[in-house]
Amino acid sequence: MGQALSIHDIKQDIKSLNQEELTEFVLSLGEKPFRAKQIYQWMHVRHVSSFDEMTNISNVCKEKLKDSCSLTVLQQAMVQRSQLDETAKYLFKLSDDNMIESVRMKYRHGNSVCISSQAGCRMGCRFCASTLDGLVRNLTPAEMLEQIYRIQEDIGERVSHVVVMGTGEPLDNYDHLLKFLQLISDENGLNISQRNITVSTCGIVPNMRRLAEERLQITLAVSLHASSQEKRLKLMPVAKRYDIHELIEACREYFDKTGRRITFEYSLLGGVNDKTEDAVQLAALIKGLNCHVNLIPVNPIEERDYVQSNPQAVMNFKAKLEGCGITATIRREMGRDIDGACGQLRRRQIL
Repeated sequence: MGQALSIHDIKQDIKSLNQEELTEFVLSLGEKPFRAKQIYQWMHVRHVSSFDEMTNISNVCKEKLKDSCSLTVLQQAMVQRSQLDETAKYLFKLSDDNMIESVRMKYRHGNSVCISSQAGCRMGCRFCASTLDGLVRNLTPAEMLEQIYRIQEDIGERVSHVVVMGTGEPLDNYDHLLKFLQLISDENGLNISQRNITVSTCGIVPNMRRLAEERLQITLAVSLHASSQEKRLKLMPVAKRYDIHELIEACREYFDKTGRRITFEYSLLGGVNDKTEDAVQLAALIKGLNCHVNLIPVNPIEERDYVQSNPQAVMNFKAKLEGCGITATIRREMGRDIDGACGQLRRRQIL
């Protein structure tokens, strides 16, 4: 039996339109162009939940919008707030009853939100909870935006940094990701600087090259997690399609075209990829590339038998990288008491 149609299949997803597209759509409804600017502000600055809240829009126009459009608004199904820090993990319900996760992290520099780009994931990385049940569907630009909007409304504070590193592979949802980046950095919307936006990828090389051609000022974070093709194959099925050396070459191209330093995400798995020889091999692999390595003590998940590297192994790995001339940091653990690994909260709800 086919999947039931969602509201997005039968009405215009108005929140996913940029200002030019919205103006054209408003004109098609027989309205004046200035209405587009008003509607855009209600959606992307005031974050209203219904057309009825748009108080400077005529009732006639509101009825046209209700008849022809969907206004994407996520429902907060659950929120877990850490007792250890100010981290909060949100579970949002989509219009078709799918669930997605987002995380708010509080730093000295402001509020950072980590959002999902897909409901589920098909990449199959062996240590990740997000991928255990496969991909359900891509998120629309509006659904990606809404995670930020709803969290901002919940905390009553501005979100200044965005990380597209939750459930899903962003470059597997390339066109919607690109539109999201355009909307979130629009000066007439939330106006988050592209330099404050990070997009993660497990290494879909063709789309990395496409993204480089856009010459955006975002940070690209590449989930590497291994120092050799042999080890990466065991951890990440994407390595079957794109060899690790091809991936590193795409990273070099990305830096050459954008001038933006690459971040390599490296999840440390006890006894698997955290030995001294792994650090030496990793340093040789990325030598000469303008990059830094973000070491992540992995959050264990019950469905896999991987364990977190012990603290000494993490420190030794970092020291070895630095000794080889590679800049490395250890990711600060946040929200460990609230299902820290991506996908854990969502998966509990759908099983």
